[in-house]
Amino acid sequence: MSAPVDLSNGEADAWVCLAHVAEPADRRVGALVRSLGPVEALDRIAAGGSGLPEESGIRARLAAFNLDSAYESASRVGAQVLYRGSPQWPTQLDDLAESTPFALWVLGAASLRLTALRSIAVVGARAATPYGESVARDWAAHLADAGSTIVSGGAFGIDAAAHRGAMDAGGMTICVVAGGVDVAYPRAHELLLARIADEGLIVSESPLGEGVRRRRFLSRNRIIAALTRATVVVEAALRSGTTATANAAAALNRPVLAVPGPVTSPASAGCHHLIREGGVILASCPEDVLDLVAPVGSPSAREAPNLSRAVDSLTERQARILDAVPARGVVGMDRLIKVSGLPAADVAESVGLLAARGFIRADADGWRMAGRA
Repeated sequence: MSAPVDLSNGEADAWVCLAHVAEPADRRVGALVRSLGPVEALDRIAAGGSGLPEESGIRARLAAFNLDSAYESASRVGAQVLYRGSPQWPTQLDDLAESTPFALWVLGAASLRLTALRSIAVVGARAATPYGESVARDWAAHLADAGSTIVSGGAFGIDAAAHRGAMDAGGMTICVVAGGVDVAYPRAHELLLARIADEGLIVSESPLGEGVRRRRFLSRNRIIAALTRATVVVEAALRSGTTATANAAAALNRPVLAVPGPVTSPASAGCHHLIREGGVILASCPEDVLDLVAPVGSPSAREAPNLSRAVDSLTERQARILDAVPARGVVGMDRLIKVSGLPAADVAESVGLLAARGFIRADADGWRMAGRA
């Protein structure tokens, strides 16, 4: 059977179609797409031969889907539609493997790929205390002033304080929402979201017009974790979406920091648990965060211990490739492949991530350690 819609642009249209008809973070659909590619996966689903338990529901959505209308709606609201493999796609999201989003909708003029390269997630409880909101606002302003993009979820409490702190400092902020980028949620944050769209970016994997659903708050959290270089938890209850974000970041080998609070405060209980049981780094000031994500070779009063911590956060594959980069001079891709003993695709992916995190930088003839002459 032919594709269920006219995929004139091939895979580009297929990614957008999949983002409309499949549930976010559905690993079974993601595995099918990874195995077959987006176009063939859609063909298989439309023909009724995918073997997916949710196939009938996806086919029903396919029957009602109109690709031209989807693009027209994005153009009408001024949203960019990014898909896997497009030039502006933030490739760090690909670390999510089978749960990588198929496409993203973005409101705002900035480049998501570029602004996310130096991004830090600042997240926390909706029912935040004045202490927590003050920390989130002040730290976000400090981090933004140092050149970091602040990423959060636009919710009440810590999220809103972090967005406001970044913008009040004249910095960049990204709001990852659980519904469509054209749907203001919570409604009381309509003005805040409008300001973020004007001064920063609003991002979602949910199509335009989609309302929020409980499960999509949790699936949204994995995007915040994967998009950023580190996650800072300001306040959190013991069981919350915030701790889910921290766990998602840790699973991706992203650094996680938690801010301690009063031992009598339920709003800080989740932070204390993460520090005690989860191996999360205690953060007592924004410099703790900046030192952790600082590029190798950048000046810092606490450079040595924090660089060691940053290197420890690398995957084994990334560490092997970093070891293959000489302290001085330039190394080409062929040499990196030979010294690391890893496949070319793995080396190409990892050098991009190492460059994004500030460990290495591109040179005309290959790669060199960042901060080295």
